[in-house]
Formats: sequence, C-alpha cells, structure tokens
Amino acid sequence: MTVVMLGAAVALLLTMNAMFVIGTRAGDNSLIDIAYGPAFVLACLGAWLAGGAEMHFRPLLMLCLLCVWAVRLGLHIGLRHRGRGEDFRYRNFRQEWGETFVWRSFLQIYMLQGLVVFLVAMPVLLAIAWPGPGLVWTDILGTALFAVGFLFEAVGDWQLVRFKQGPDSKGRIMTTGLWRYTRHPNYFGEALLWWGFFFLGLGSEHGWYGLVSPVLIGFLLLKVSGIPMLEEKYRGQPEFEAYKNVTSAFFPWPPRTPEARPAGGDDTDLA
Repeated sequence: MTVVMLGAAVALLLTMNAMFVIGTRAGDNSLIDIAYGPAFVLACLGAWLAGGAEMHFRPLLMLCLLCVWAVRLGLHIGLRHRGRGEDFRYRNFRQEWGETFVWRSFLQIYMLQGLVVFLVAMPVLLAIAWPGPGLVWTDILGTALFAVGFLFEAVGDWQLVRFKQGPDSKGRIMTTGLWRYTRHPNYFGEALLWWGFFFLGLGSEHGWYGLVSPVLIGFLLLKVSGIPMLEEKYRGQPEFEAYKNVTSAFFPWPPRTPEARPAGGDDTDLA
C-alpha cells in the first residue's frame, strides 16, 4: 500500500513541478487545466508500476476508463484553450496576489491541484493496492455510472462547442440540449463518473476509503471552483438570470416555469 501511494505521489510531484515551470515560462497558469486529466493517468500508472504492475482485471479496467476520460478531457480543454490566453480565473489570481504570485501559484494552483488529484484518484489507487476478488455487482454498477457520467460530460461539452461556433452565439447563454435540464451537464457528468470509480473500487479490500473521491469532487464543483466561480462571471446578465430561474444548477431536472416554486430536490441554491 505504501509503495503504491508513494509511486502516485512521486508521479504527481514530477508532473506538477513540470507544469509549474511550463506555466510560469509561458505566463499562462491555465495550462494546468489541460494537464488535469493526464495527471490522473500519470499518478495511477506510477502507482501501478510501483506496486508491481499486477494484471488484475479491476485496476486494469479502471485505468482504461481513466485513460478514456483523461484523453477526451485533455483534448477538449486544449482545443478550447488555443488562442485564448490565460483563463479569467487565473488572471484574477495574478492581479489579486501581486508580488506573491509566483510562490502562491506554486502552492495554491500546482501543489494543491496535485493533492486534489491524489485524493480524487483514491478509488483507483486502492484497487491497485488491493485488487480484491473477481467480478462483483459493484463493478457493473460502477461501469454503468461511469458511462452515463462520461456521456453527460462529453455530450454537454460538444453541445456547448457547437453552440459557441454559431454566428449568433456571442454573449448568449446555452439553453438547449442537455443544458435545458441542468446549467452544468458537464459538471454533473464529472461528479457521476467519479461515483462510478468509487463503486468500481468497492470490489477492493478497503474500497470504502475511496468515498473521499466523489465527495471531494462534488464539494469542489458545487461549492468552490466549479459552479460558483463560473456563474459569478455571468451574474446580473439578464439572459443568464432568466435561465438560472428556471433551470436546475446541477442535477438534471425538467425546466420549471418562472412562477413555479423550485421542485423538491432542485439544487439551484448551490449556484
């Protein structure tokens, strides 16, 4: 177990230090977003190799699913980033932190991101350390949850890209497709697929410790760096406020009329 976790930690330290150098030299810390998905793969491959590269179906399945998710996400963010410069969130940090920007970037962007990756990847790391028995029902459930979450994330991102390519989309809000039922289908998909990894990891001996993964990613998306930071950018825009008034913030739910009270279980108050 110690060797597996150490392998993941070393891989993440190397990755985050390399990205810090690249981002600092480029004057663009948002490049770390492109490396976010691949960092999971590097961490888990480091753990797998350190643990002896055991050919058990559970960690191999989880590594394959992780690679599919990471490659799609990395390509999507990379293509979206081309020609846009540093993301507004990191530009704000650059202005707010002033002379302390370099060392705070290292700690609060790169090292903190590495810690988040380590904790969120816990179901995979646990499965590498303790693969567990053969196929069980949680493996089937976990794979199904991953598939649904991955589709939500991928289709939501694709629909948004198509919308932004339209001639009349500038300054407008995406309100069709999956975005009709949730203001953040990609975030919902991200959270759901990590629940999938958690259930896949339950087949391992200490899989319950992997609960930190979906709980942490849900907290970050709902309360910290996901929905709150993104929606703050659009606060006060009439079209967005109208859209927000009728559309669930996170869980997919049929849109309501402006006069209706929020349906039970709606999470608009988390926006």
